Amino acid sequence: MSRISGAKAMGALTVGSLVAVTAYTAALGSNGWLWFGWIVLGLVTLGVVTSRST
Repeated sequence: MSRISGAKAMGALTVGSLVAVTAYTAALGSNGWLWFGWIVLGLVTLGVVTSRST
């Protein structure tokens, strides 16, 4: 897998998990650990995209 497709996969995973966490929050109420996990995933994705562009 090339680095470009890896970054795209990470981006898709991040967006998909945002949708899932938002749906969970709307249906069952907020869960801080889910949001914390999503933020960590978002930061990792941002790091992968940033390292790819340099």
